[in-house]
Amino acid sequence: MRRLLVLDVSVRLLYPSIIVLSLYFLFSGHNQPGGGFVGGLTAAAAISLRYVSGGVTAVRRSFRLEPWTVLGGGLAMSVGTAIFPMLLGGSILEHGTFKAHPPLLGEVKATSALPFDVGVYFIVIGLVLMIFEAFGDDLDDELEMIEPLRPPATTVREEYRPLSQHAPASMWLDDDDGDGDAEAAADGAGGATDDGGMPS
Repeated sequence: MRRLLVLDVSVRLLYPSIIVLSLYFLFSGHNQPGGGFVGGLTAAAAISLRYVSGGVTAVRRSFRLEPWTVLGGGLAMSVGTAIFPMLLGGSILEHGTFKAHPPLLGEVKATSALPFDVGVYFIVIGLVLMIFEAFGDDLDDELEMIEPLRPPATTVREEYRPLSQHAPASMWLDDDDGDGDAEAAADGAGGATDDGGMPS
């Protein structure tokens, strides 16, 4: 797959920023717009950019885990978060609030809905990775098959070279035919002289 330098560098610069933005949506989704699904979609957009710039190989470098492992782990985390309150005598999807006061950070508040959002986050990412894993190789193979069929690029410099740089004009002339024409012209001139010298 042909890689464009401008696109490759741009994606390398944007990819970490988009991932950080997706994490912000993930952790701020309980009290502000965002959540696991929105954060997962934002991370999926970053993964799609990696695929556009470097193909499925670049996507595999970004995530060392298998797609179904990411998807299964997220699903297990979400289901476990939903069922865990029932084991404590509560209702399904019941959530609680936890507060802590670590040094230098002040008050930190978290809810039990956060693990559920984290699970949804990984479910979305795993699903996108599975899509690229399933169809990415086929698309790359088709692009590699189409690439050799393209005509070679001809630059303006090659197309409009000065006449002096082209092959000499003698290459397009047949030397044998030229010699034959010269000999025929010489014979005609000699015959005219002989005819003029004979007495009438």
